[in-house]
Amino acid sequence: MNPGPDAPGFGVYVHWPYCARICPYCDFNVHRDRRPGEAAQLAKAILEDLVQRREATGPRGLTSVFFGGGTPSLMDPEAVAAVVAACRRLWEAGPDLEVSLEANPTDAEAGRFAALAEAGVNRLSLGLQSLEDEALALLGRNHDAAAGRRAAAAAARAFPRVSIDLIYARPGQSPSAWASELDAAIALGAGHISPYQLTIEPGTAFDRAVRRGRLAPPADPQAADLWDVTQDRLTRAGFEAYEVSNHARTPADRSRHNLTYWRGGDWLGVGPGAHGRLTVEGLRRGQVCPARPADYIAAVARGEGAGEVEVLSPRDAAVERVLSGLRLAEGVGFGELVDLDLSPDAAGVRDLASQGLLAADPARLRVTDDGRRLLDSVLERLLAG
Repeated sequence: MNPGPDAPGFGVYVHWPYCARICPYCDFNVHRDRRPGEAAQLAKAILEDLVQRREATGPRGLTSVFFGGGTPSLMDPEAVAAVVAACRRLWEAGPDLEVSLEANPTDAEAGRFAALAEAGVNRLSLGLQSLEDEALALLGRNHDAAAGRRAAAAAARAFPRVSIDLIYARPGQSPSAWASELDAAIALGAGHISPYQLTIEPGTAFDRAVRRGRLAPPADPQAADLWDVTQDRLTRAGFEAYEVSNHARTPADRSRHNLTYWRGGDWLGVGPGAHGRLTVEGLRRGQVCPARPADYIAAVARGEGAGEVEVLSPRDAAVERVLSGLRLAEGVGFGELVDLDLSPDAAGVRDLASQGLLAADPARLRVTDDGRRLLDSVLERLLAG
């Protein structure tokens, strides 16, 4: 039941919301672990929720499990192992099941890498964010650059696949400094690098700092220069930009779990605030779990861990498909977009193609390199009608 290499697949996303420190740019569903015993209760609730949700999915070929957060590297490795074992038991998982886990580079967490690998994790996503101490302090991280390098080396020893996250377009960052930082990150040897442009999300500490005039991110032209440096440096090093913010040395280094999202596949979301998507009888169903850990634990006890469930209209499902699929270099097949009246002959498609922003491809809607730099504008114009 395992899909082919280009099929969307079916995944399970596990949200572990606890963080030792909440970063000033973060708008994820994160919490401090301040209630004695709550983390253990949450781990049990996640296991129970998986069992309850098996009825909704039916038999599936499982391609990936992703532990995100929060800081899932703070999970008890035994709890991680129990979740992986439950997923393997409930769905049909092949020997190449991808099990990813996000981690921070503190020495305490890096010391758990061997135990997490023993628990079944075979792909680590390491949140380095920067290799410069001053930038790490600005970003509110609780590690320095030396700890980041130690963690990357420890990850390479423990896991067959490693991805590293970086944040660029930081206040005052120059293209030359970013180029040097990228070169240093490339030298760490990871097969996957995800450089994310710093965005100021509403309600975050950085948002408040910007509004008070205490923080000034680069203007759009400067951010575009940093984007160009990113593409140039990673391409020269042999990385493929298979997605807007994700670069892989080889196809085997790509994130199978994230490809499930971007290719319009199905996934379960378990844990506080987790989102999921299931296609049932031809209809796309969205699900959002209760956000607070205590509320999620109580909901699972009632058999309601899936939280709010929304049935997407065919048009809304197609819009979602465009928004995620155009992030990929491979784009989206026009056959999936009939509810948006998008085809090679549609006026909007022809206009964007004539400007060099969309590829002249009769089978798939996909952006060019220039279109990728202006992706938000391209999407806005495509969906305006």
